[in-house]
Amino acid sequence: MTHDEFFSRYLHAGPIGRDANAVAALFAEDGVFEAPLVPAGHHLPRLLEGRAAIRAGIRQYHQDLDVPGAVNIQESRYCLHTVDPSTFVVEIDTVFDLPDGSRSTMSFVQIFRLRDGKIARLRDYFSVDGAGGSVD
Repeated sequence: MTHDEFFSRYLHAGPIGRDANAVAALFAEDGVFEAPLVPAGHHLPRLLEGRAAIRAGIRQYHQDLDVPGAVNIQESRYCLHTVDPSTFVVEIDTVFDLPDGSRSTMSFVQIFRLRDGKIARLRDYFSVDGAGGSVD
């Protein structure tokens, strides 16, 4: 599977499908999810270690997620950079259509490290304050 195919699976499991079981299944049993920019005390911990903790943490995050508007899939973009066969970086701009008719963009970066076709470590650099981006 290519990195782009793997990332597409991740998108459909998590941000699109919000299926914590499907997200956790993409991780190695001892996989690690890190969100270094999440403030202390946030409902999504900065560090989740192991598939069970990732499943529980992602499930809670999706339940508590306060999305500012509908995701505009046509306007949202990502750019994937392959570092080596086991590592890729994704720059993401997610566009939200807000209730007042305006748009907001949440920009972030994810670093995926794979082992045997599973995520060994994912670092997710995103902001948790509102849309986390700029209003267009």
